[in-house]
Amino acid sequence: MKKYIVILFISLFGFAQQTPAPKQSRSILITGAKAHLGNGKVIENSLLSIVNGKIAAIGDATVMKPSKHDITIDASGKHLYPGFIAPNSTLGLVEIDAVRASDDESEIGEFNPHVRSIIAYNAESKLVETTRPNGVLMAQITPRGGRISGTSSIVQLDAWNWEDATIKTDDGIHLNWPRSYSRAGWWAEPGGIETNKNYEPQIKEIQTYFDNAFAYLNSKTNKKDIPFEAMKGLQLGEKTLYVNANGEKEIIDAVLFKKKNNIQKMVIIGGYYAFKVATLLKENNVSVLLKRVHDLPLLEDEDVNLPYKNAKLLVDAGVLVGLQNAGDMERMQTRNLPFYAGTCAAWGLSKEQALQLISGNTAKILGIDNQYGTLETGKSATFFISEGDALEMKTNIISFAFIDGRHLSLESHHTELYERYKGKFEQQKK
Repeated sequence: MKKYIVILFISLFGFAQQTPAPKQSRSILITGAKAHLGNGKVIENSLLSIVNGKIAAIGDATVMKPSKHDITIDASGKHLYPGFIAPNSTLGLVEIDAVRASDDESEIGEFNPHVRSIIAYNAESKLVETTRPNGVLMAQITPRGGRISGTSSIVQLDAWNWEDATIKTDDGIHLNWPRSYSRAGWWAEPGGIETNKNYEPQIKEIQTYFDNAFAYLNSKTNKKDIPFEAMKGLQLGEKTLYVNANGEKEIIDAVLFKKKNNIQKMVIIGGYYAFKVATLLKENNVSVLLKRVHDLPLLEDEDVNLPYKNAKLLVDAGVLVGLQNAGDMERMQTRNLPFYAGTCAAWGLSKEQALQLISGNTAKILGIDNQYGTLETGKSATFFISEGDALEMKTNIISFAFIDGRHLSLESHHTELYERYKGKFEQQKK
């Protein structure tokens, strides 16, 4: 049994950087870990069986009697988690901000529902590999810019190319809702904030575009309109409308827009003041992917801890909530997603509720919960083993990670630099 564990370790460190793991060929049994299932439940002493990329069985090790497996991993004293999911991410779309040729996150124009972020996704991005050592194994690759930015897709973060990476293509369309106010910038004094006089005309422009798109889709014309074609599925629930909005008025207007246009699935992205209209969101089955947790409040006279408390306010109101990371240096900070959840736990949520914000809840919001987000029999074997609490920065130390049963390399440019300079300082001590 021990030799199999040794082989597994050798295979881990034998992977070349950014070389995707091969398909699972041998059955694996993991015993003794404290399993956090991603649905609020915990198994203190778990047993997990992986066969052909799927979870063949998971349960209490004191009750279950497993059959013989090719490889057994003793994870006693460690923690088992479903792979974390980073929604509304530009990971793989930009490599170096200052190098224009490596920036492919947006297109010119205001209404671009036909722009598909997935075909621009770079599976070999150096930034992609930095997320896996912290447990972030999946992401929703999302375009930026314009009024309608384009269409997102969901990927797993260990692939040769975008085709191999894809979990769900064209899952939804991203709409940037206009602001009801305008300001000169972050430095603006209170007097610099004023009502956006173009707010209503901008909403009317959005409505006109949707009217024209739905009229086209309901017609029998032989002339193809590619942008309008991309709008197909919004009214049938085959695609989700993701609306970027933070203000109370903006969120209310977006929900009214949903009802008026018979849009089946809507998710608010940002949702800073969503807690003020939580009842409306719940009644209309609208989920929220919250604004970055590690941030300052939007207004200077607000509770400085409001960004930390926001998740609990919405969870207590019964709204389905996940965490996202859009903003400055968002691609580099994708790896910090578990620590955002940890902050939410420090400000009111239980650890298992906080875990759901980046696992089970996010999978439901993105429509991939039939295979990902939780540790359940029959679902994809996409998970990792951590030495300690994965939501804590000091104890998020991952020893094994799997995507669809494939054993991943946890090497990255960061680990290479760590080993390099560790050797340097050890030499200086001699």
